[in-house]
Amino acid sequence: MVLNSLDKMIQLQRNTRNIRNICILAHVDHGKTTLADCLISSNGIISSRLAGKLRYMDSREDEQIRGITMKSSAISLHYEKDDQEYLINLIDSPGHVDFSSEVSTAVRICDGCIIVVDAVEGVCPQTQAVLRQAWLENIRPVLVINKIDRLIVELKFTPQEAYFHLKNILEQINALTGALFTSKVLEEWAKRETESQASSNSVPGEQVYDWSAGLEHTDDSHLYFSPDQGNVIFTSAIDGWGFGIEHFAKLYSQKLGIKTDVLLKTLWGDYYLNTKSKKIMKADQTKGKKPLFVQLVLENIWSLYEAVLKKDKEKIDKIVSSLGLKIGAREARHSDPKVQINAICSQWLPISNSVLDMVCQKLPSPLDIPAERVERLLCTGARTFDSLPPETQELKTAFMKCGSDDTAPVIIFVSKMFAVDAKSLPCNKPRPLTPEEIAQRREFARRRHAEKLAAAQGQVPLEPTLVGNTSEICPKKEETKNDEQLTSPAENITLKPVIQEAEDKDYFIAFARVFSGVARKGQKIFVLGPKYDPAEFLRRVPLGFSASSDDLPSIPHMACCTLENLYLLMGRELEDLQEVPPGNVLGIGGLQEFVLKSATLCTSPSCPPFIPLNFEATPIVRVAVEPKHPSEMPQLVKGMKLLNQADPCVQVLIQETGEHVLVTAGEVHLQRCLDDLKERFAKIQISVSEPIIPFRETITKPPKVDMVNEEIGKQQKIAVIHQTKEDQNKLPEGVQVDADGLITITTPNKLATLSVRAMPLPEEVTQILEENCDLIRSMEQLTSSLNEGENTQMIHEKTQAKIQEFKQKLEQNLQGRKWRNVVDQIWSFGPRKCGPNILVNRCKDFKSSVWQCLESKCIKDASKYRDFDNSIISGFQLATFSGPMCEEPLMGVCFVLEKWDLSKFLGQGVTEKPEEELDRGETAVLSRDSKSPTENEQFQDDSPETLEKKSKRKGETLLADCYGPFSGQLIATMKEACRYALQVKPQRLMAAMYTCEIMATAEVLGRVYAVLSKREGRVLQEEMKEGTDMFIIKAVLPVAESFGFADEIRKRTSGLASPQLVFSHWEVHHLLTVTKQVISVGLNFSYVPWRGQVGLDASGVLFPA
Repeated sequence: MVLNSLDKMIQLQRNTRNIRNICILAHVDHGKTTLADCLISSNGIISSRLAGKLRYMDSREDEQIRGITMKSSAISLHYEKDDQEYLINLIDSPGHVDFSSEVSTAVRICDGCIIVVDAVEGVCPQTQAVLRQAWLENIRPVLVINKIDRLIVELKFTPQEAYFHLKNILEQINALTGALFTSKVLEEWAKRETESQASSNSVPGEQVYDWSAGLEHTDDSHLYFSPDQGNVIFTSAIDGWGFGIEHFAKLYSQKLGIKTDVLLKTLWGDYYLNTKSKKIMKADQTKGKKPLFVQLVLENIWSLYEAVLKKDKEKIDKIVSSLGLKIGAREARHSDPKVQINAICSQWLPISNSVLDMVCQKLPSPLDIPAERVERLLCTGARTFDSLPPETQELKTAFMKCGSDDTAPVIIFVSKMFAVDAKSLPCNKPRPLTPEEIAQRREFARRRHAEKLAAAQGQVPLEPTLVGNTSEICPKKEETKNDEQLTSPAENITLKPVIQEAEDKDYFIAFARVFSGVARKGQKIFVLGPKYDPAEFLRRVPLGFSASSDDLPSIPHMACCTLENLYLLMGRELEDLQEVPPGNVLGIGGLQEFVLKSATLCTSPSCPPFIPLNFEATPIVRVAVEPKHPSEMPQLVKGMKLLNQADPCVQVLIQETGEHVLVTAGEVHLQRCLDDLKERFAKIQISVSEPIIPFRETITKPPKVDMVNEEIGKQQKIAVIHQTKEDQNKLPEGVQVDADGLITITTPNKLATLSVRAMPLPEEVTQILEENCDLIRSMEQLTSSLNEGENTQMIHEKTQAKIQEFKQKLEQNLQGRKWRNVVDQIWSFGPRKCGPNILVNRCKDFKSSVWQCLESKCIKDASKYRDFDNSIISGFQLATFSGPMCEEPLMGVCFVLEKWDLSKFLGQGVTEKPEEELDRGETAVLSRDSKSPTENEQFQDDSPETLEKKSKRKGETLLADCYGPFSGQLIATMKEACRYALQVKPQRLMAAMYTCEIMATAEVLGRVYAVLSKREGRVLQEEMKEGTDMFIIKAVLPVAESFGFADEIRKRTSGLASPQLVFSHWEVHHLLTVTKQVISVGLNFSYVPWRGQVGLDASGVLFPA
């Protein structure tokens, strides 16, 4: 197939029915990029001989060196079959777990995907991850089982053994798909049951439970992979061949005289051919009959490989002639058998035809986007599609139609921003010269040549009179320069790239897809941030917007921009486009100032932002960076901003100490980010700190036994009591602690008293809080809007049901005497009001709860405490954000506010200091705060308008003090109370843990265990992979011990084992070095953790050493 022109691609873009947006997903080193090379070579972009060696989609130098893909990149291919022309937008994605965020950006803008599985290694950890990502995005997968040649060459399988091995791989993948499907059906069933129970008023004794959950009545046959359905092909991308059973079904239907449909159903499975009756019969394993797939397919491929590897020239010639192929003399004489196999198989079973044929037949076009996927894309947070405004719900029709008429709204999703070199932009490329420009250049060259000859002939007599003739020569030179500028416009064109490269600018292109409407160059469009709410716009502009975008009122999280440049993505190349029809993948230039990582672009402000991308890898590895020369700090800051924009997963932070911190997903990802920062974005030499290991602080129940499993006796308990009393004497003035750990503390002005207790949360509750982070954030937004008096944002029934279900889960896991009514008394979550810690309010005089949003109305509490509740919450947030041990965030802690006494403040504030007798200092503070209410909005949720209304009530002095010094004292006192409450409990550090999966052979198994034990890993499971000599080891490993782990494993095992590290959870770990010291009181254990030093006394209380 010849290379297609740009005009041909533009023509194909207009036929939405024949567009396929697909991505290639797989575990690392399973052959994605090699498969992509084979497909690209079918379009003539690269040579078929270089397919698999060039790695065309890996354009970065470090990708070529490491041999792994680090970024997702797109290319448009043309495929023609049965008089139908298809445009296939192919996206190659990384397989390494550190770059799984790039997979998320690719999956979002596709309609289907190719799952590639290594025939030897089978289903690997990242295979499961990409299958799950495809399922969550609701895109249809097809399967490619690659590297079949390894079964022949490396494992030396017979065709029969290979068949059972391939069958086993298919069963494993289908089991994963079935698990995903089952979980989805059960979730829907649970929702229906909840809704039916809420709507029905039946007596509980009359209920009839259906344990089937509807799985029997749901058709899931289309979800599974099976060669007879046409969604599985078998390939060897490095050898250039691949096939589906359709090819052999058509071939043998003519030879055997059996219908093609019959062969399609029986070529895969336990069927065999009765040669006497020429009928296909069910195989009887006891008789040792070969299945049809072995007899008719695999044995032919095996015989070909055997002939080539043994260099049996006669057999090779016989096979080539029987297949009707032509092999070149160069390939026939070549000493490498791989070259001969490639030459024969690429003609007999071309891989590009089989893969692209399956893509066009089995994967959907943009017109076939599921309604369920559209609804999910438009529902951010905990909101449901039914709760969206009617104008927003109408956009679903535009998605489904994928219309290109002028009335259709333009909806574009930007999944990531990527940086390109200035020279790769189409406007900076040296373009082909037109015939007129070639003629001008030729004329100009002739003139210059004639001038040089004339100057050479008259050079000797002119030399003595050169000084006198300078006035004559100089004008001639000026005329020559003018002639150059006038007669050679083409030369000016070629100089532009040089000038622009000198500017050293970084150009960012948006990686996007048009879901509806036609994107045109120069078109104005709205950029919707992740927090944008279309309901806010519809409230401010109720009649729609017929005016221009410049006349619209300013809406939060919405900006207007112009589509400056549109590009066709062709791997390493970019091509200019004037417009892009719906359903196509494209690049957009000029959005660098408007889009940070991802965004939704739309011409209709009633469109909500798409749901955030689902990242499998969590950024966990931190390093601090600084320039080697302090004067280059501005370049570093600028470079880190650009790096933050160019990578979808990296995070850039500035610590309170002023350190610039880089947070990445893993060791390989960190190295790539540092290389980009040094060589591309900052272009300076930088110093990098040792990795900063994150921890979490928590508390546990007091221990009943000591570290040698001996029960703590009375002597130790008495010693602990004496130690506690001594510690109490060291507490600052105004802080009291009782035997149960209740901290009582007063504010510095002695006018308020707080009593706080800390309790450890059960692990199940902590996990529930982490899983429902988005729902908690939505609850906070709803509560704040209700407090501000905005009742327009009504809670939808489904959202309310989710909140109610969340509450019920907490109630189920918080049972017992000490947790009685705790769920109803939850006041706030933290840190950042959505974390895994809770604040419980048990004050008798003041009631407040996070479940206020369920009542859909603002509770006007006239209590004297209402004006200060935000100060208490702010103190709680600060305490949970940085704990007392290592200033790390807290996790799994419940703070109970038992008492809050304001009687002294109220008595002094109302009786002793009426408003008329305030001293000048307080008057100045009050006047300043009243003039600038926004200065304190970071601590208060109330809007300035609400505060002005409140200030008119009786006791204006009380409210004004809320924004004066007293509120700050309450914040600091609450923070200190929480910290002291933690310190009287057994404190622990929680370490970040990786889940580690290692594939290794039996010979190196001992070495793998040695490295794991050296690095404090814990093996969870070990199993042998069926049909191979490979073992799969599953373990957990502290993040602190993971640096250099992969390299050490490879070195110790000579490259035979390679680990996959994925962040899993936080765990109270024993990795602290224990030293025993025998003292008179008993055993005292001091712990030395990774950061700082802490001690553990005999009662198990952890304290700073």
